[in-house]
Amino acid sequence: MDWNVLWDSLPDHTLDGLTRGAIYALVAMGYTLVYGVMRLINFAHSEVFMVGTFAVIGVYAALGATTGMGWPAVLGITLVAMAAAVAASASTALAVERIAYRPLRRKNAPPLIFLITAIGCSLTLLEIFGFVLNKFFGSPFGRGVVSIDPIFPSRNIVESDLISISNVELLVMTSALLMMFSLDWFVNRSRIGRGIRAVAQSPDNAALMGINQERIIMLVFVVGGAMAGVAALLWTIRYDVTKFDVGFIIGIKAFTAAVLGGIGNLRGALLGGLLLGVIEVYFSVLVDSSWVDVTAFVVLVMVLMFRPTGLLGESLGKARA
Repeated sequence: MDWNVLWDSLPDHTLDGLTRGAIYALVAMGYTLVYGVMRLINFAHSEVFMVGTFAVIGVYAALGATTGMGWPAVLGITLVAMAAAVAASASTALAVERIAYRPLRRKNAPPLIFLITAIGCSLTLLEIFGFVLNKFFGSPFGRGVVSIDPIFPSRNIVESDLISISNVELLVMTSALLMMFSLDWFVNRSRIGRGIRAVAQSPDNAALMGINQERIIMLVFVVGGAMAGVAALLWTIRYDVTKFDVGFIIGIKAFTAAVLGGIGNLRGALLGGLLLGVIEVYFSVLVDSSWVDVTAFVVLVMVLMFRPTGLLGESLGKARA
């Protein structure tokens, strides 16, 4: 391990990790919301993110977005792409809840059945996208990588001997933090958010108070899907690439971030995502970049061994108003 390589560019590596971690945190919000209300690890959430990335690239391709269009046009198309990604991801999340999970709730299925169903939904969506893309588009779609030309070419807007900040990094960080803080305010301060926390804490008591549990669960899936859609947009802006299984590794990392911060805790998801991103970048610099995905698994095992409740460890139902 060459610590000098890390230390010489520590601010830049830290910023890179925070940018990556912000995307993990956005996806982790979906895991945390669903777990907080239903005590369910929705493994299909990774494919909800994947659907959003294809929606973004589809809009960019359909509208012919290029860097030569100028900032007003690119910004307008990006807003359209964000709307498409949010709609696609939220619709996918809602469809999974209505088709797969709702019948199980009506039958009072045990938690293990929900977990198996979540894994089955994840694999089904993954293979459907892989098959359809390969069937109708062929190479380079389907089993290959779908990429686009950079819409936001990276340029340093802050450059010094200490740190360099690009426009893409600033956009990703600012957008992700804005969405996460908005969601935190929504859950902890709004009237609907109080309903979410009431159902998370005690579904029976919430029903006695006149709160419709089914509507709350639908809302949680839609909001979590919307966060995944925004994360899909930021991922595409940052990396300009997607594929049918892009959500698999991202989903595991987002789940790790949620567990690291405290599953069921929105602020824990934010903290866990940012920490995991930084840890990944540090590890790739010190060891080998080809091992970067292993970091999430190592962190997950360590957290479950020594701090299974996470760093903050407070459930959604116990969050302060």
